[in-house]
Amino acid sequence: MANISEIRNVVLLGHGSSGKTSLAEAILHATGKINRLGNVDDKTTVSDYYDEEKEHKHSVQSSVMHTNHAGKVINLIDTPGYPDFTGPAVKAIPAAETAVLVISASAGIETNTRKLLALAKQASRPIVIAVNKTDAENVDFKELLKQIKDSFGQECRCANLPGADKKSVIDCVANKEGDSPVMDVAQAHTELIESVIEADDELMEKYLGGEEISDDQIAGVFVEALKSGTLIPVVFTNARDEVGIKELLDIIAKYCPSPAQIEPPALLNGEEKTQLKADDNEPLAGLVFRVGFDPRSNMKYATIRLFSGKISSDTNLIRNDEKKGMRPGNILKTQGGETEQIDTGIAGDIITLAKVEELKMDDLVHDGSYTGEFELLPVPKPMFSLALEPASRGDESKIGNALEKLSEEDPCFVAEHDLQTKELVARGLGDMHLRIKLEKMKNAYKLEVNTRQPKIPYRETITANSEGHYRHKKQTGGAGQFGEVFLRVEPAERNSDPPLQFSWDIFGGSIPSQFEGPIVKGIQDVMETGVVAGYPMQDVKVSVYDGKHHPVDSKEVAFRAAGKGAFIDAVQKAKPALLEPIVDMEITVPSDNMGDITGDLSSKRGRIIGQEMLPGNMIIIKAQVPLAEVTQYSNELKSVTGGQGSYSMSLSHYEPVPSNVQQQIVEAHKKQQEES
Repeated sequence: MANISEIRNVVLLGHGSSGKTSLAEAILHATGKINRLGNVDDKTTVSDYYDEEKEHKHSVQSSVMHTNHAGKVINLIDTPGYPDFTGPAVKAIPAAETAVLVISASAGIETNTRKLLALAKQASRPIVIAVNKTDAENVDFKELLKQIKDSFGQECRCANLPGADKKSVIDCVANKEGDSPVMDVAQAHTELIESVIEADDELMEKYLGGEEISDDQIAGVFVEALKSGTLIPVVFTNARDEVGIKELLDIIAKYCPSPAQIEPPALLNGEEKTQLKADDNEPLAGLVFRVGFDPRSNMKYATIRLFSGKISSDTNLIRNDEKKGMRPGNILKTQGGETEQIDTGIAGDIITLAKVEELKMDDLVHDGSYTGEFELLPVPKPMFSLALEPASRGDESKIGNALEKLSEEDPCFVAEHDLQTKELVARGLGDMHLRIKLEKMKNAYKLEVNTRQPKIPYRETITANSEGHYRHKKQTGGAGQFGEVFLRVEPAERNSDPPLQFSWDIFGGSIPSQFEGPIVKGIQDVMETGVVAGYPMQDVKVSVYDGKHHPVDSKEVAFRAAGKGAFIDAVQKAKPALLEPIVDMEITVPSDNMGDITGDLSSKRGRIIGQEMLPGNMIIIKAQVPLAEVTQYSNELKSVTGGQGSYSMSLSHYEPVPSNVQQQIVEAHKKQQEES
């Protein structure tokens, strides 16, 4: 069993098709963990073991592997690269000390490359950039290196360079001369050493004074340079031919920090902050950063990064702030979809537990010594939606269970019954995201659904003051029902909370106070279903000011009906209007596409709020747009930008819809009512 100083945890990040999975495969093969080098195209890699990953030839879930090199235990986390599957990648970042950002030499810096590096920096993770696929034709290495420095800073320094034959790399730490198509090796060596020693004032003084800096001195401060961010090493690899793989492993083993050299995250409990310590002798604390279900058995696996303490099969494991403990069972190390049992998991390591159904992603697991929760990176909010209907009758409950498991695996996939539109709606980060999730449901659970565009969650409101009156009178031979209500309505402030502002302004006992509750319930009935087109209402003030009651026939049911009728009467006279959801959008595109995007947003009734230039000829466009206009925006943006654009959106507020749009919605509602 390794000790904490011998562990290296590495997360592979990068845009889709940059070669992360191939790089992980080459690392396992180069270190003897596998006998045959797998291939994404042949569907034979260790980390892409789900049917959907093999079929589509890219990762959809993070995958954890491990190997050994130069006396170090290296845990590797391969993550998805396409923007639609960002969630598992974001969750994997806190589980590793070092982020290796993989860039395809042929494709260059892509949309998700920038986002993932920014997240790694936000998490204060040391970063290594691996330029992969160096065998690609017509690669301008000098221009690519310039783009990397322009985008990510001058702290990006070449730790090695591709040889002129592209079949080897030159170590820029040890070598001061050599032949490379990228840049002069002597210059690369000088730039690298200067960035390293910048993290140590004493070494910097010696260097500026002309003293020779030894390799051991450089190695000693290299970790500090990575941690402080004064250095982002750039290395070159060709995973398929295993070029530069040993050199990358040497950098990870020799220069990247162990868990003991990076301060673990703190636990937050209100204002209280508890700092964990990376030590086996401390109480147990870990983070569940991955949940998956075995594609063959559907067995649940929870993968945990241990920050302190030890875990064994007889540990009393506590989840979050729960009182009841659980037994973890076998402690496992995973190699993609395969597992092997170990006796003990130690601080700094990554382990997996099977069949522990209670564990969820982001859980704190501990031995009872801690409270609170981890402060974690934000994941994109799923805004692309599809309404789902079972393809076979009677599958509703099965589909619900399957969707729950899919949601456990992916923090950016949500399925829920929309109480407003009465639909089962799945939400994700894009069309590809949802389609592959539903494909997985078919493969793993033998369940199929029909899909369509979900209804837009419009709202209703009023735009004028009015009064309403309703008398409910019912006589059926015995005791009757009687209740009469007079009320006033007026618009409340837009997007007010609560949606209904109610006041009871009865004087003189014309309605006894015990009937206030039933009247409010009657008004709430209408607030939930609306008057114009069947949508919930908001931004309404109601004052009940008069009415009549009967000492015998007045009952709660009568005043509920009277309240409902009086409110409908008032709303119909108060110029009712439809409101539509407006979303905040941030759209990242190449600068060349700015005109196309802003023009398109304007045609969608959008308002441009601002723009922000990014390095590498990219721009962020900020806008507010009606949700109804951008339900298919993922596909539209890909078409306009050739796949180079990305966006995020979140609900901002509600605004009145244009009169012509309202008329169309009302007519559609009337038609639906007539048909039903």
